[in-house]
Amino acid sequence: MLFLILNPKCFHCLLQNQKTKEQIENLLQNGKHKELRDRLCCRLTFGTAGLRSAMGAGFCYINDLTVIQSTQVSCRLLIRSAPFSSILLSHRALFFSLLIVQYWGPSQLMCCSVYWENGAQIKSPHDKEIIKCIEECVEPWNGSWNENLVDTSPLRQDPLKKICDSYMEDLKKICYHRELNMQTNLKFVHTSFHGVGHDYVQWAFKAFGFQPPIPVPEQKDPDPDFSTVKCPNPEEGESVLELSLRLAERENAKVVVATDPDADRLAVAEQQNGCWKVFTGNELAALFGWWMFSRWKENCSKDADVKNVYMLATTVSSKILRAIALKEGFNFEETLPGFKWIGSRVKDLLDNGKEVLFAFEESIGFMCGTSVLDKDGVSAAVVIAEMAAYLETKNLSLAQKLIEVYETYGYHISKTSYFLCYDPPTIKRIFERLRNFDGPQSYPKFCGDYSILHVRDITTGYDSSQPNKKSVLPVSKSSQMITFTFQNGCVATLRTSGTEPKIKYYAEMCALPEQSSCSHEIPSAVDEAKN
Repeated sequence: MLFLILNPKCFHCLLQNQKTKEQIENLLQNGKHKELRDRLCCRLTFGTAGLRSAMGAGFCYINDLTVIQSTQVSCRLLIRSAPFSSILLSHRALFFSLLIVQYWGPSQLMCCSVYWENGAQIKSPHDKEIIKCIEECVEPWNGSWNENLVDTSPLRQDPLKKICDSYMEDLKKICYHRELNMQTNLKFVHTSFHGVGHDYVQWAFKAFGFQPPIPVPEQKDPDPDFSTVKCPNPEEGESVLELSLRLAERENAKVVVATDPDADRLAVAEQQNGCWKVFTGNELAALFGWWMFSRWKENCSKDADVKNVYMLATTVSSKILRAIALKEGFNFEETLPGFKWIGSRVKDLLDNGKEVLFAFEESIGFMCGTSVLDKDGVSAAVVIAEMAAYLETKNLSLAQKLIEVYETYGYHISKTSYFLCYDPPTIKRIFERLRNFDGPQSYPKFCGDYSILHVRDITTGYDSSQPNKKSVLPVSKSSQMITFTFQNGCVATLRTSGTEPKIKYYAEMCALPEQSSCSHEIPSAVDEAKN
């Protein structure tokens, strides 16, 4: 009876896979009707980075059926509307996720896929069109369940070598000290977190002239169970970097670079006096921002115009790039969270003759150069290695240089974390309470003893700092996000994750260079705003 209300045309397809069939049958036998409704009455939706969910039975989970539905609908849309003449599909999505599905796949092979023809992630209106078309095309095509078709298809090709070679050649455009890299005595350890990054990071280091980084053997090869870590996310810091840090100590390696399983994010740790400094995403952005601009400045042509240069960040990320831009004369822009927004904006800038050096999001996602219009842990890993090798010749560590950057451009101290919340109605009530704090459509005016100067609500499009009270950034009704700017200069944002059951918070104090001597007061103010 429940199933008759749902989608009878494709419900039987969930039973094609024995594992998903057993999950549905167990839920039914145990009377878990609410969970069945949750699984079968909702579909996958686009978050900040594509279609994501846990693996399992149901139309809102990742499984054979939902992958087939999403793929065949994407094919229909591409055939109907793609400006290019061919479509790139990989036979193993994780294997190609870094170097083929990203910028080089769509552009070099003239293809559109999970990344649109501009090489950036899919965003509105294409995401909404895909979801709409899935509803109209739920039944798998004939032959969809035949796993052997890929082995017999005359269309099958493997462009891996061509794409990797092109990527590595292009990577050399942001290599500025190859001879120094070849001579350095610095050792690096790399962990790929049971993902796909090992080979690519090895090749990237070779392209820059380095000896290959020392891999963490237990985490070198893909492992869908992530058997050596509780959480396969290098954002979690030192607690998940245990194996790589211990290996680095044994090998006398000063720097650890960690790419996440799909190798688009990068964590960095540096050994200092027997202790490890694990950099935050915002701290790494300060170093990357300084490095990419200083290298551009030293190597640009005489007629190059700094006003033609850009760096970008998401709105919940540190404003350190804005501070560097104000002092150095280049342009800084911010976007909504998610590299789909950054990638699309970068493409627009490039199409208009601008030069983009760097972009980032605080969750350790970095774009060095424009070979890939997305966050790229491989290029970021080798750029940070070159930076460390260069700084060593100046008797500086990465941490010491970070202090110099802050002293030059102003301290930017951040506090970022999250709360888990698995109940969407509760999340909605929290944000509606903030929007109706002292009455209808009334936001808080104080947080503790600190006065709130401005409020920006991306969900509703409200911004009290604008003359017309409308947000300059696009409205995003599908997610919750409110930013509070305090009288003392602190900026705090609450938002929901687009991919996980989290309420994230971000708080930052930004000091001018001449105020750097007062920087010890900043963390306490940020903590107060967080509370």
